[in-house]
Amino acid sequence: MTDSIASSASRPDADKAPAPESTRRPSAGDGPPGPAADGAAAGTAGDTANGAAGTGGRAAHGTVDGAPQHDLPGRPFGASPFMFGLTAALGVLTALGLAQALISARNVIVLVLVAMFLAAGLNPIVEALQRRRLSRRAAISIVFAAVIAFFVLFGFAIVPPVTAETTRFVQAIPGYVNELLSDETIKRLDAEFQILAKLRDYVTSGELGTTIAGGIVGAGVVVLDGIFSGVTLLVLTLYFLGSLPAIKEYLLRLVPASRRDRTRAISEEILRGIGGFVAGGMTIAAIAAVFAYLFLTIAGAEYALALALVIAVTDLIPLVGATIGAVVVTCVTLLQSVPLGIASGVFFLVYQQVENYVIYPKVMKRSVDVAPAVTVIAALFGGALLGIVGALIAIPAAAAVALIIREVVIPRQAAR
Repeated sequence: MTDSIASSASRPDADKAPAPESTRRPSAGDGPPGPAADGAAAGTAGDTANGAAGTGGRAAHGTVDGAPQHDLPGRPFGASPFMFGLTAALGVLTALGLAQALISARNVIVLVLVAMFLAAGLNPIVEALQRRRLSRRAAISIVFAAVIAFFVLFGFAIVPPVTAETTRFVQAIPGYVNELLSDETIKRLDAEFQILAKLRDYVTSGELGTTIAGGIVGAGVVVLDGIFSGVTLLVLTLYFLGSLPAIKEYLLRLVPASRRDRTRAISEEILRGIGGFVAGGMTIAAIAAVFAYLFLTIAGAEYALALALVIAVTDLIPLVGATIGAVVVTCVTLLQSVPLGIASGVFFLVYQQVENYVIYPKVMKRSVDVAPAVTVIAALFGGALLGIVGALIAIPAAAAVALIIREVVIPRQAAR
């Protein structure tokens, strides 16, 4: 026994198990690993991956090693064609719904845009009155009283002539009918086609009364809708004009503080441009109305004030407004007298040249700094999108875009 103990002591490593192959460090004399070593390593990596996958699977189901984990993400959705198609279909339906909502609310959007445009245009007048030591409320009241007075004057100038001419036309209808019946050409056509008999049957059948009643109702609906839209526009403009400083400050808070001062300066410049455009347009329209009234009064035309106000309203429309007003007034004066109509046409032709090349550049040179080609293109696009309202808004909008490009985009590109 003593010999065996001694022999065991002389071999201290005899009872220890040999180190596994996976834990042996390769020595300098070892050769390159063979297929067996690769298989062992692959098996070890596979076991590790399976363990991780199992842990991930348990984590996806809410537990890791038996402990619930509620804050771990779930398994991602696979790239299923069904899910892709469903998502695309929902996106298309959402876009169509938004487009339909915008189309349905088109009138309201137009009213809001026009009210904001008018508020921005009237704001310089309000601020000018404030500089004369008036409160903002008093200044807004004065401006709106002037606007309402203009519409009242326009109504009193337009309604009586239209009513008088309509009454005169209705009273003259029997005379027109007698002249038609006594005409030889009408008698010959009536003998061949029985025109008067068919006309008599149409009048007595009741269809004429129904058509006239429908036309009257439709005209009444249009008038009421116009009155409602006008009142709504005035109310919205009043609210926007009263809260314009608060709206500006609220929107400026959305801008980063480092860029707030520059954004404030650019926004003030844009508002001054819009105000100058509106004030300039009103000035040009007033000048045109004054000259038209003086000419029509001297020429002896009937309803000179009403025709001059028509010129003032149509002259507010960019590009084609002055031409439309001139054509309307010339046609009305032509019905009164052929020489008067010819004289009116010549007068408005000469005045438009003076307005385009003398009055307009001097009035607008400080308000809207836009190239003439850009002005025409903007007015055409605005008119195609929103009609007359779009043409009115397009020019100051183009001026605002040009200002942003000049003050922001060009300096940024030059600094690169």
